[in-house]
Amino acid sequence: MDKDHVSRRFSLESRRYIGCKTKLVDWIFDLIDQHTHDARTFCDIFSGTGVVAKRALSKYEHVVVNDFLHSNNVMYRAFFSPEIWNEKKVQGIIDNFNAINAKKIGENYFSKNFGGKYFYHDTAKVIGYIRGKLQRIKHELTDKEYAILLASLIYSVDRHANTMGHFDAFHHKAPLAHQFEMRMVDVGSYEGVDIHQEDANLLARNIHVDVLYLDPPYNSRQYSRFYHVYENLVQWKKPKLYGTALKPKEENMSDYCRTTALAAFTDLVSHVDARYLVVSYNNTYHSKSSSSENKIKLEQLEEVLSKCGETKVFNHEFKAFNSGKTEFDDHREYLFITEVDNERRNRSFATVLRG
Repeated sequence: MDKDHVSRRFSLESRRYIGCKTKLVDWIFDLIDQHTHDARTFCDIFSGTGVVAKRALSKYEHVVVNDFLHSNNVMYRAFFSPEIWNEKKVQGIIDNFNAINAKKIGENYFSKNFGGKYFYHDTAKVIGYIRGKLQRIKHELTDKEYAILLASLIYSVDRHANTMGHFDAFHHKAPLAHQFEMRMVDVGSYEGVDIHQEDANLLARNIHVDVLYLDPPYNSRQYSRFYHVYENLVQWKKPKLYGTALKPKEENMSDYCRTTALAAFTDLVSHVDARYLVVSYNNTYHSKSSSSENKIKLEQLEEVLSKCGETKVFNHEFKAFNSGKTEFDDHREYLFITEVDNERRNRSFATVLRG
């Protein structure tokens, strides 16, 4: 394998994604190490980019990874799954894709909708052509090979998008002309991983782990809407698109981005079988943007967790990835670590548990 190909692969952490914990993962696990004991199993139930899950896979015997976005699930299968794949075969397919001449291929769903907006038009043509080709050769690929190629396409698309890092809007200035290049992701393989794409509250009723890590979205920004282009690419259903942001009809909408967030969180922690609850939280409810205003307040979160057991709270100054014009003053990341007392929790949430 060409050393240049290997050295230029995308790391899991290199994707632009709101709420990504890349810069906080050391701090998070230092605290988990200090305040949990004899833990062998871990669940990252709102996995997002998967950076927390990746660190957990290097520390625990068994790790459950979950997110209900199709595009995120593809990432976990590419970066974590222990299933077989042929490196030379996958790189050969990517090399062939990089030899495509945009002038010699026709228009497609992707270029007709996104060309000249989210992407330079010829780039959109190539992206759409590649996605269509992947659909046609899917039967020739293992699940991991297919996931690697889709993940590689998404990471490459992220480098070419005419956006601030999400797809709620594109820059008014036309995208610059350039040659699209697809690069492979830096594939991993872990025997102790269990990958899910489920509603977190439903999954919580069916898992048994030592440490449950929760990082729900909290504010009104629905991730399925922010990353609709990736969801569209992965599913490839070619839906009708609406509005200036070119979004399909709503799907995979989270209760944690609505006024139901506190009830959803309470339901999850009251039903899950875990020895420790570790919860990430940031104080964007002080922001000047209503869409960034938290649906659960810090005090509410602490109250719920304290009903589950002894709870410790830690905080860390942090400049978050900001994809727009929202301003945050004194942005801090909080970490709650609760040692679950089942008797206390069951007594506190008797009504919820009966429901």
